[in-house]
Amino acid sequence: MRRKVDEKLDALLAFVLPPQCTLCGAEGDRRLPLCTDCRADLPWLGHACRLCAEPLPLSSVCGRCLRRAPPQHAAHAAFHYAPPLDRLVQGLKFGGRLGLARLTGALLAEAARNGQWPRPQALMPVPLHDARLRQRGYDQAQVLTREVGRRLSIPVESHRCRRQRHTAPQSGLAPAQRRRNLRGAFDVSPLLALDHVAIVDDVMTTGATVGALATALKRAGVARVDVWALCRAGR
Repeated sequence: MRRKVDEKLDALLAFVLPPQCTLCGAEGDRRLPLCTDCRADLPWLGHACRLCAEPLPLSSVCGRCLRRAPPQHAAHAAFHYAPPLDRLVQGLKFGGRLGLARLTGALLAEAARNGQWPRPQALMPVPLHDARLRQRGYDQAQVLTREVGRRLSIPVESHRCRRQRHTAPQSGLAPAQRRRNLRGAFDVSPLLALDHVAIVDDVMTTGATVGALATALKRAGVARVDVWALCRAGR
């Protein structure tokens, strides 16, 4: 019911105030602040590894995951981390442009719907540590997840997990160092009532962060953990 009301309000606002394209400023679509040309240029992710979403010629399992299976059951990403999605992510993550969550959340929800990603019982954003949250003032993954959950009518369980260690930035670390850096970083409340949870993040690179959270979720009683990422970056 709430989703239908939200969709009607979005349609009414689009009719009264036709949106501008977020990327070029031209008149956007009635349902989304993107023009036809910019939408056609989006770097949608095609075939990818079923376990880590790394781009592949065919949808199968990549060599890394065959050698070392990740803790998640499956991973899906909507886009390559490439222009113009990188600018949208940076604007949402570091630029304080929270309005971009409506666009990026809508695109991620569309990818999940069109790709028929298995529907979880709940979505969980990758949480920031309290120190970083105070510094930034908001959690971009939580804002993104709420928009996806609203559009797909899936509950968001952001209060069930916290980042208990203030880890060093992942950029610049080798894959093995990233895994060590995040060991024991997340604390998850018991989730025995949930059999299937999808972790939501803006960018997935090596998968160390979502892998650490997936491990914590499984220890908390979740049988199946998937990953939903807006973008997939190169390792």
